Amino acid sequence: MSSLLVRNTNVSALLVLLFCFCLKFCSATDTITAAKFITDPETVVSNGGDFKLGFFSPANSTDRYVGIWYAQISEPTVIWVANRNKPLKNSSGILTISEDGDLVVLNGQKEVLWSSNLSSSVVNSSAQLLNSGNLILQGNTTGTMIWESFQHPSDTMLEKMEISTDVRTGKKVQLTSWKSPSDPSIGNFSGGINVGNLPEFFVWNDGNPYWRSGPWNGRVFIGLPNMNYVYLDGFRLVDDKEGTFSCTFSISNKSFRLNYVLNAQGIVDEKYSYNGEDWVVTWSTLETECDVYGRCGAFGSCNSKNSPICSCLWGFEPKNTEEWNRGNWISGCVRRTPLQCERMNNGSERGKEDGFLKLTMMKVPDLADWSSTSEEKCRTQCLEGCSCIAYAYDTGIGCMKWTRSLFDVQKFSTGGADLYVRLAYSEVLATKFRGEDKLGVNMNQVKIQELPLLNLQELASATNNFHQSNKLGEGGFGPVYKGKMSDGQEIAVKRLSRASGQGQEEFMNEVVVISKLQHRNLVRLLGCCVEGEEKMLVYEYMPNKSLDAFLFDSVKPRLLDWRRRFIIIEGIGRGLLYLHRDSRLRIIHRDLKASNILLDEELNPKISDFGMARIFGSNEDQANTKRVVGTYGYMSPEYAMRGQFSEKSDVFSFGVLLLEIVSGRRNINFCDDEQAMSLLGFAWKLWNAENIMALTDPMIREPCFEMEILRCIHVGLLCVQDFAKDRPTVSVVISMLKSETIDLPLPKQPAFTERQIGPDAGSLNNVTVTIVQGR
Repeated sequence: MSSLLVRNTNVSALLVLLFCFCLKFCSATDTITAAKFITDPETVVSNGGDFKLGFFSPANSTDRYVGIWYAQISEPTVIWVANRNKPLKNSSGILTISEDGDLVVLNGQKEVLWSSNLSSSVVNSSAQLLNSGNLILQGNTTGTMIWESFQHPSDTMLEKMEISTDVRTGKKVQLTSWKSPSDPSIGNFSGGINVGNLPEFFVWNDGNPYWRSGPWNGRVFIGLPNMNYVYLDGFRLVDDKEGTFSCTFSISNKSFRLNYVLNAQGIVDEKYSYNGEDWVVTWSTLETECDVYGRCGAFGSCNSKNSPICSCLWGFEPKNTEEWNRGNWISGCVRRTPLQCERMNNGSERGKEDGFLKLTMMKVPDLADWSSTSEEKCRTQCLEGCSCIAYAYDTGIGCMKWTRSLFDVQKFSTGGADLYVRLAYSEVLATKFRGEDKLGVNMNQVKIQELPLLNLQELASATNNFHQSNKLGEGGFGPVYKGKMSDGQEIAVKRLSRASGQGQEEFMNEVVVISKLQHRNLVRLLGCCVEGEEKMLVYEYMPNKSLDAFLFDSVKPRLLDWRRRFIIIEGIGRGLLYLHRDSRLRIIHRDLKASNILLDEELNPKISDFGMARIFGSNEDQANTKRVVGTYGYMSPEYAMRGQFSEKSDVFSFGVLLLEIVSGRRNINFCDDEQAMSLLGFAWKLWNAENIMALTDPMIREPCFEMEILRCIHVGLLCVQDFAKDRPTVSVVISMLKSETIDLPLPKQPAFTERQIGPDAGSLNNVTVTIVQGR
């Protein structure tokens, strides 16, 4: 009996100890009170498990800080630091609630190194780490929040955090950079909302402008050419009409983590992580030298694609020619010819009225005056006021006018706004002879010297004035017309549409890329036409139009027996191999699809449409872009979701195309099987069911070709595997297709088998997607 009593007593004591342990460590693990504090290296975890609060040391440092970091991402990422300027020198730190209700960081001597610094004491308060990453201090009696870390951010902006400016009180909630990756103390750079006449996001270097976003138009910052409000899900800037402007964002797809970090170099990086993977930088504020505030001085314009990057606006000249020629552009430019009102004020002879030079796709200057007037009145008012030197109009903003120097002007390749710069009449007249108002400042005629320049009149004559009966089709670039030159040569004329999603950049890109390429499986560019606002490309005529017109037509597939289809597959592969490996350039096509495969009179394939193509350097394996272009259904997952493209992106598109050719069915809008969300998903289902021949178009099912067809399907599945590293190169693909002796590896699950291929395929919060539909 006594031994049993002893055992019961020991058990009771153990239960008491366990109960006491759980009081501190098992209950309310996301909360800190005066009684339940944490000491180094203890942590608390948010209720949903997304964030941790505790003690850490930065890289290459032994100093200890209290911070918040992501709990489920493999790469440690601190998003908030308490004692930034007063590190702990050892592991004696304590995070607790003080007697007056403040959240405090104490050292081993109980000295306060950091405090939430409440304006008045609060009895009985507690701090809770929310699953948003926000650390809040609240009164236990009232439940009222009395302090939050979101109102005192460090270098990171999280979802639902508000970066704000109160113009009445001057209070700002803004980001502040670390001094270095190993020192989280407050650095030189800060980032927040600058209101002025129009709200913009600024980065300051010791209080001086370092970068700016351009004004907010209700959907986007117009100085960020790749910002697309459709995909920046929930990003907004709000004016409460009482003097406070706040900027925030939210994400609908919770598999993604997205944040904005102001680093020690003054660059804001947009970073995302998918399902706990390492962070990927998808956009940065300083992508080029031109993004530095005022890089080219007053009345200077910056274009990162030009060399040198700075030039004076038309009608202006360097203020200090010697400095300008040395690359010291900050001195800026001055007007070459006085405006009419300036001449009148100086007693000079009155001349003809001033005019405006239209500059397209521009980052508008800083320090605009704003009014809600119409676009026409905006122009008239600027012309009538002697002090007005430029204007711009945006439907979401209204009228913007400038009366001071035009500062921080930049030329974009896409996006931006039309800027109208006021010039003397003689300067406006000169632009018309120069072609500046028609072609824009970036049309580099040198690039098209290798091609015949055809005039508009002869192309109009060849196409019967672009008559509808001569129209062959229409793509993302614009309509394509059949024509016959005076010597009898048949041509295809691709005419840039003003409503096209593509523009001058894609036009010049295609000219530069394809004019340097010669291969039997690439369409041949014969010449181009650039006159006024007309831009046209002239190709060899393909009498059988494009592959999709044959493949997906109800009658024409009968003309494509298996032998012809295999020849087409091989030809596309050879053309792609030439682009990737054998040409003097290394080209990634980025828009390989059935409508971009043209067929000559013998149904031989020719890859066309190089407006989206990119030239790779000899040492480049992949690249990133913020602007994803292409066609859903053919885009690889890493490209569609993260903007990463490489040779393997084209291999994915080729795999989709191969499966379409074998099956005679489109990947997009595939709906023959309720369980498979795409042609790729259907193929994968049949593969697993060992019934892959069921994928084959009934018109080509012949026993003598079965092994060759099966090999093609197998290769197609290898090309569309989810991860780029698993896909073969084009050279390997061609070897696999031609050799029956090569053992093929088993394919892994293709991408996009469990979701629709379309605008809702995954989260695209961090890229701008231009969908170029086929004809």
